[in-house]
Amino acid sequence: MRWRWFEIKVAIAFGTRPEVIKIAPVYKELIKNGIEAYLIATAQHRDMMDMMLEVFDLKPDVDMNIMTHNQTPNMVASKVFDKMEKVLKEISPDVLLVQGDTTTAMTSTIVSFHMGIRVGHIEAGLRSGNLYDPFPEEMNRRVIGVVSEYNFAPTKRAYENLKKEGIDEERLYLTGNTVVDAIHYIKESQDLESLRNKIVKSDRYILVTLHRRENQGEKMRNILKGLKRFSEDFNMEIVFPVHKSPNVRKVVYEVLEDYERAKLLEPVNYIEFLSLLDGAEYVLTDSGGIQEEAPSFGKFVVVARNTTERPELIESGWGILAGTKEDSIYNSLKKIHEMSKNLYDKRNPFGDGKASERIVKILKGEKYEEFKG
Repeated sequence: MRWRWFEIKVAIAFGTRPEVIKIAPVYKELIKNGIEAYLIATAQHRDMMDMMLEVFDLKPDVDMNIMTHNQTPNMVASKVFDKMEKVLKEISPDVLLVQGDTTTAMTSTIVSFHMGIRVGHIEAGLRSGNLYDPFPEEMNRRVIGVVSEYNFAPTKRAYENLKKEGIDEERLYLTGNTVVDAIHYIKESQDLESLRNKIVKSDRYILVTLHRRENQGEKMRNILKGLKRFSEDFNMEIVFPVHKSPNVRKVVYEVLEDYERAKLLEPVNYIEFLSLLDGAEYVLTDSGGIQEEAPSFGKFVVVARNTTERPELIESGWGILAGTKEDSIYNSLKKIHEMSKNLYDKRNPFGDGKASERIVKILKGEKYEEFKG
């Protein structure tokens, strides 16, 4: 039995920059439909989360402010466990929405389950097949899927992953990914070219982001060595907004600080990042979100990881899974340099810009048309 729409009170828990991007269009759609909705920020990542809230003009109703220097997943989880129950008791929502695979999302889900509050999982069903890669995200998303009453799968493959794991089909919904909704919103409201010209002058560069915990250290050093070799051989500039993590910054600056073709930036806000993505030749990343964002801009992606929970990128022809060895990074970049001009007529496998609308219709118990991707 579904809730009638006027009885629903919805809370959304989040704590990182990617979560804000993907919950923002859902929150705006809830408000547009007259649904009482609350934003609960854990601030698992303080500065980058705040940056993104400003982009979408969002203000949390609750801010736990839990971030500490050199925090571990267990530290984050313990603080969310400690604070979330009190917050949910005060708000008393009918549904808690979480997004993706963060420690905030996983822990908030367990708290809600213990309290008898229904959970809706935005971007449900992504799987790499390796519990330790990415770590701890793969475990987090599996836990959330088991508990969630509403599994909002972004793609058909994600939907099928959940079916194979025994999730009841009445709890599965094929919606598309809300990141595409967010990108449509930004494209329509911002002059990306003018913004990009204030950050970089080059019109021929590789956009790079690296931050994954499992890549930090020697793997990241190898990735950067392969990138630098390619840049030297093919006269391509590197534009790299460097993550705030000390473990990331140490390696990046060791390898690239004195390299004349590398432009190392402080973290940029989401609109600035999309402007850089819009102007890039192609992308090197270990980020999950950018694998979804790049096809919306016609950009090919070299994924610097050994596994991906977004195989649609590879299968659709928009990406190469390159691993983390120096030679494999170099060869993958060389390959896309030779073939990337043939990609622009490919469709986006991740969404059509209507995922948030579908999610809200589902919460209201209304009929909706599944995403066809």
